[in-house]
Amino acid sequence: MINKIKNVFCPTNKTKIHPAMDNGIAPTASNFNGGTLQCHCIRNPVTVTIDSQTAHNHACGCSKCWKPKGALFSQVAVVSKEKLSVTNNNSKLRVVDATATIQRFACKDCGVHMYGRIEDQTHPFFGLDFVHTELSADKGWSAPEFAAFVSSIIETGTDPKDMVAIRARLNALGLESYDCLSPTLMDVIATHVANSK
Repeated sequence: MINKIKNVFCPTNKTKIHPAMDNGIAPTASNFNGGTLQCHCIRNPVTVTIDSQTAHNHACGCSKCWKPKGALFSQVAVVSKEKLSVTNNNSKLRVVDATATIQRFACKDCGVHMYGRIEDQTHPFFGLDFVHTELSADKGWSAPEFAAFVSSIIETGTDPKDMVAIRARLNALGLESYDCLSPTLMDVIATHVANSK
């Protein structure tokens, strides 16, 4: 079950996090069953259809995830790979970094990451695809629940002295900030490792 997050706004801290979060977070729709993501190309866009609700949506500060222009964080969620299909212009997709754990498929023309897939069957998140729900005009996707790899935005140019305001803004939006994944997801990883021994 995905928790609903209240639409929160903090008028005293104008720090920009992500365009889909800066004016407050839209709640998860209880009856939402998926929709379509589209890259930023005006002509012949790549479209990806997702036939279910997403889970574990979060703000991610890592240097690998795609972020819209001006965003400090990406917004990324997961969905079962069986529920995702490329429905238009699959030929425009390329893997950004073939050596990365998550194979991120981006549009060759506009650069937008359409989905990320883990091919390593021993990985705890094998079978899940990573998606950016702000690429959809459909409303009701799972709301962001936390912020991950927050300190990593320093590696991509954020001034360390800005981190207090950034963490305060995340908290005001209802997003607990971590320098790894959420405790729930870290428990999943640890359980997977324990069971594999």
